[in-house]
Amino acid sequence: MQLEHLRFRRPPVGSSSLHCVLIDMSASMLKGQKLALAKGCLLALTEQFYRRRERLAVIGFAGPKAQLLLAPCKVAAFNAEWIAPLQGGGATPMQSAVALVEALLRQQKAVQPGLLASVWLLTDGRFDPLPARPQGADSCHIVDFEQEAVALQRCARLARDWGAECIELSP
Repeated sequence: MQLEHLRFRRPPVGSSSLHCVLIDMSASMLKGQKLALAKGCLLALTEQFYRRRERLAVIGFAGPKAQLLLAPCKVAAFNAEWIAPLQGGGATPMQSAVALVEALLRQQKAVQPGLLASVWLLTDGRFDPLPARPQGADSCHIVDFEQEAVALQRCARLARDWGAECIELSP
């Protein structure tokens, strides 16, 4: 291959990309302001996706099951109003979150063949068992908020299992 044959191609943006953010809102995320940090991270991601005119869906998980907080849509310019009031507490229904994102991705890819889906998991990794990689995800990113003195390092293990990028965040 010759250098003159190479062409720069921007990564797909806009309606061909969907980012699914899974935000852990369980009781363990309330310790050390981890949920506040995760909400700040979610806000920063929405700003990035807005600039690239991409689509976003947000799933929160805490208590008995996961729930869709934001249905797939083009990202709005201002998101602090719906992110700020999110509250946490209770168990960590990780399996429920993965099942919900898989169903959402199946539905979205059936409607829009060729859709590139990224899954973003914002968590401290305080759940067991570790779920399998979500089916239908083209790429995965795990943002690790673990701050405890005894680190379980489940996010790093999950990232290896999923073939995901692991980003460690701390205050």
